[in-house]
This record gives sequence, structure tokens and C-alpha cells, in this order.
Amino acid sequence: MKILVIGSGGREHALAWKFAQSPLVSEILVAPGNAGTIQEKKVCNVPVKADDLDALLTLAQAENIDLTIVGPEQPLVEGVVDRFEAAGLKCFGPRAAAAKLEGSKTFSKEFLARHNIPTASYKDFEDLNEALDYVRSNPLPIVIKADGLAAGKGVVIAETLAEAEEALRNMLHEKIFGQAGSKVVIEEFLYGEEASFIAIVDDTRIIPLASSQDHKTRDEGDQGPNTGGMGAYSPAPVMTKNIYDQVMREVIFPTVEGMHADGMNYRGFLYAGLMIDPKGNAKVLEFNCRFGDPETQPILARLQSDLASLCLSAFDGSLESTEVKWDPRAAVGIVIASGGYPESYSKGHVITGLDDIQIEDSRVFHSGTALEKNDIVTNGGRVLCAVALGKNVTEAAANAYAVAEQIDWKGSFYRRDIGYRAIKRERDEQSN
Repeated sequence: MKILVIGSGGREHALAWKFAQSPLVSEILVAPGNAGTIQEKKVCNVPVKADDLDALLTLAQAENIDLTIVGPEQPLVEGVVDRFEAAGLKCFGPRAAAAKLEGSKTFSKEFLARHNIPTASYKDFEDLNEALDYVRSNPLPIVIKADGLAAGKGVVIAETLAEAEEALRNMLHEKIFGQAGSKVVIEEFLYGEEASFIAIVDDTRIIPLASSQDHKTRDEGDQGPNTGGMGAYSPAPVMTKNIYDQVMREVIFPTVEGMHADGMNYRGFLYAGLMIDPKGNAKVLEFNCRFGDPETQPILARLQSDLASLCLSAFDGSLESTEVKWDPRAAVGIVIASGGYPESYSKGHVITGLDDIQIEDSRVFHSGTALEKNDIVTNGGRVLCAVALGKNVTEAAANAYAVAEQIDWKGSFYRRDIGYRAIKRERDEQSN
């Protein structure tokens, strides 16, 4: 079978790499891909942008694509699945109506309230003055989110009133996120530890996949501006058996049942971003309607099952009878970024060290890279993700950092504390 992967990031590189391992798959096209995807066996890049739905459909038809996997959120929200299904093509992801679960924070919060799924209390605003009055009369810290898609950067945790007011003015008045910030959602701040949980869904059937934990902020200690993600690990030790059971019972099943009850067939990956409080209670922070980035990279490094077969099972009704096998070890991914990210940064710097890595059970997934003659050069903010396995998060992180340390370009940087919560938990357990 032939597979089309839509996107150009580390998530898409990891997906292409994993699909290439399947004996069911003969060829993988990545649109548009990067300098890493093109190096994988069975994979070729196609110069079609991820948001060009017409060109993507034409490509899939011309190449007789058997299955399309959507990496980024924008094509889902714009209805790529609807377009492909209308043409009789299999496209793995929710239709536009269901993808609003990620595409609109207001839609998501209303959905959660309607189906009694635990989440933070909130209120949405389009008027700046009303939003300012609200934050001035509510306790800090407070969370301010652009309603629409903002590449993972449309969330501000305001510790002070001045920060809250600045965020609101930036979104509602200055329109720094364009139309995505024409409405904002203001939420209570939830205390605890974040984790993510992902599942494969076919309308009413569910296969749970793996837990993970992302690090959203740029700097160590979870400081600095929000990014698309600076690193992740899987599994997340905070996700105990009791919490897992609660998340399935109170979040995943009600979400899938709620989508079905609301008349929105949901097929694809369902990603729940969670806050787990000190008492072990989980609440939904956000939904993604696809694999996250950089969580995908360590998750797929652990996946031993055939990903193509798993995705196909969501089309043929065999989802519930499909077993998922995992490497019992932990995986950690370290994002290596361009200097200046998530704000302005330069491109075109030659990357060195990629050919010298000899760390066992490790991979480097490309994101913002391009080929320039014989060199691999930077072509984005998040450039690479160094992933490694280990017996626990502590060992996996040490291995991943050993990989990252061999890679360099002008201005490159990465967080030095990815996995610190899990590592502390592991150390505490060893000392007891």
C-alpha cells in the first residue's frame, strides 16, 4: 500500500519512519517533508504544502494513495478529511466539524461542559474591555488562550495583572495571532502536573496508546515564552494505573461518546492534554485531533506494533480487537532549536554532527531542516529532535542528551532539564 503523510515537522518524520517499518507499506510520500524524511527507506518528499488542500487531493488521486495521515492541525480544521472522503479516499483524522475540538477553544470548552468532562472553569470574550474587567476581578495566576489555532503559542499563563492585560491587548487589540485571537478564553489556573494521553478512535471504538509529558516553555524550570514544545518523554510516570483508569472513564470514553451523540463521527488520533492535581485527579487542558509534536517522536520510538495496521483497523471495524505492543523502556526527545526561537530566528545554518552519532537505540528526527547542495541546513525554529531509549526516564534522558551534544550549528540551543519531574520521581523512589 501507498501512504501519504501531510506535514513537514518532526512528527511527520517520525510517522514516515514508523510507517516504513510496516511490511504492508510499499511507498510513503511526505508533503512537503524535510531533509530527514527524504533519507528514510520507502520515503520520498513531494513539494506540496500541507495547507494546499486542492493540490493534496490531486496528488493522492494521481498517486493512487491508499491511506493519508494528517500531521498538522490546520488541514484538519479546514476540512481535508471531508475533501478526501468525498473523493472516496481514506484519510485518517476527524472531519472539520469534529476537528473544532482542537480548532476552537470555545467549542472545546462548551463540549466539555455539555458532556460533564472535568476541566477548568472559564469564560470567553471578544471585547477587550470586558476581558480586562474579568481578569481584574479574578485571582492570579490566570490562563489566557487565543480561541483559534496559534501553532501552540496562543496560551499565556499570567502571573501578574500586568502580564494578563498585556496578553489580552496583544490578542484582542494588536491581533498578534490574527483571526485566531479575535476571541479569547480565560481560564482558572490549575495546579498540578501536566501529562498527555493519546488514543486511536473509530467513532465509538477506542485503542488507548501511550502517555507522555511535553515541556512547552523555552527555558529550564518551565520559564520563558510558550513554544510548540521543547522536549517530551513517554511514558509519563505521573500517569499511574488509578489515574489512567480515571482518564479513560471520565475523559476519553465520554469524549468519544459525546462526539458520537453530537452527530460528529470521530475517526483518528485523539490527544488529551491533562492537568493532574496533587490528589491524582485529572482535568482536560486541551484537545488535539492528531499526534502532538514533539510527543510523537518518543511515543513512536516505543511503539512495536505496526502503525499502518493500527490505522487501517479504524476503517475496517477491527479496532477493539487490535493489540498494541510497546517497548517497556522509556523514551525521551530533546528538541534542538534555532537561536531566537520562538520569536525571530535566522535560517540556512549548516548542521554538523549528524553523521557521527553512535548512541544505541537513538534517532534524530528532523523538523525545520532543508537540503542545500550537500549540506543539511536549518529551515525553522524547532530544527531537530534527539530521541533515545533507556530503562527509565533518567537513563533515556542521559542517552538523548548524549545525542544532542554531538549536534551543532550557529545559535543552536536546547533545554537541559527535559524529563526533570520524572527524574525526580525516580530518584525519590530509589531513595525510599
